[in-house]
Amino acid sequence: MEPLILALGWAGLFAPMALGAIGSILGCAKAGQAACGAMLEVESGYGRYVGVSALPSSQTIYGIVVMFTLNGIGVTTLSAPGLLSVGVLCGVALLMSAVFQGACCASAINVSKSKTEVFGLSVAPAAIVEGFAVFVFVFALVVSGNIKADAPEDASQKPAVTAPADASADSPAKPVDEN
Repeated sequence: MEPLILALGWAGLFAPMALGAIGSILGCAKAGQAACGAMLEVESGYGRYVGVSALPSSQTIYGIVVMFTLNGIGVTTLSAPGLLSVGVLCGVALLMSAVFQGACCASAINVSKSKTEVFGLSVAPAAIVEGFAVFVFVFALVVSGNIKADAPEDASQKPAVTAPADASADSPAKPVDEN
């Protein structure tokens, strides 16, 4: 059972980066396709379309930072459930935000090709979605600070360890002081 717990901990450690990258790939691809289509229909302003299509890539950066933070905790049987929970939930949220941010960026590109004066305002929904990715990023960093890799140092919370019985069968095992 211990190898499975450790494997899940490692999966949780890698999940924010991997899932964030998957979302960024999907979001940037969707926005990039809209940018390519818009460039066929307008005579100038290509740079802003390319720039907006790259917005969903930030979720990968957030995932990398969370991954390194979780890696600093270390994967043990005690930390693995926390790593899995924080990592997977953060990763799924980053994935979803990147995908939907890509959709918002594609919409902004499509609307601004025919009405350029609304470009800045049309990017606002993408910025709102980015805000949720930032919330997840910050909360993952805060919550990960409570994941413990080792047993508590407080002796009252340690399980009692008993020494093996003497050669005489009638003497009971005695607790051993580990300090």
